[in-house]
Amino acid sequence: MKFKSDIMDEAAMLRALTRIAHEIVERNDETGDICVIGIMRRGVPLAEIIAEKLLSLGMCVSVGSLDITLHRDDIEAESAPRLNNTDIDFSVTGKTVVMVDDVLFTGRTARAGMDALIALGRPAKIQLAVLIDRGHRELPIRADYVGKNIPTSRNEIVSVKIAPFDEETSVKLYQK
Repeated sequence: MKFKSDIMDEAAMLRALTRIAHEIVERNDETGDICVIGIMRRGVPLAEIIAEKLLSLGMCVSVGSLDITLHRDDIEAESAPRLNNTDIDFSVTGKTVVMVDDVLFTGRTARAGMDALIALGRPAKIQLAVLIDRGHRELPIRADYVGKNIPTSRNEIVSVKIAPFDEETSVKLYQK
């Protein structure tokens, strides 16, 4: 991969996540039925940051992490997928769930996330928050909250880096 450009540094990422939190407050009048659930891996720390910001804005939220591995449509039947643990210690039934991911691309991860959530209960609403929307949808899915829209080609890779997985916090664009 060849480095192409810096998209966001840590400060820009935090501003985008703060804006997303404010938009969630504006759109959801309820004070006790909001759940913020990050899609593993990098959606989890983003969800935690958004949840902290919602708490600071006076909203009562539950936060969790969602493993979508068994709900993906690209897993070979003969391969053994590596499972992570879903960590949701509350009911999603009747709640507004804000599902958080780092990059929205084809929409297949978001669809798998919705399937995984519905397997846990029946949310009143599912909303999608993403740090980056890069286009190229294969399914009719759009994000309710977007940190930044980045038009890309299919030959480009959007790389989100965030602790605890990376030593820096940034979004970069690479050429394949």
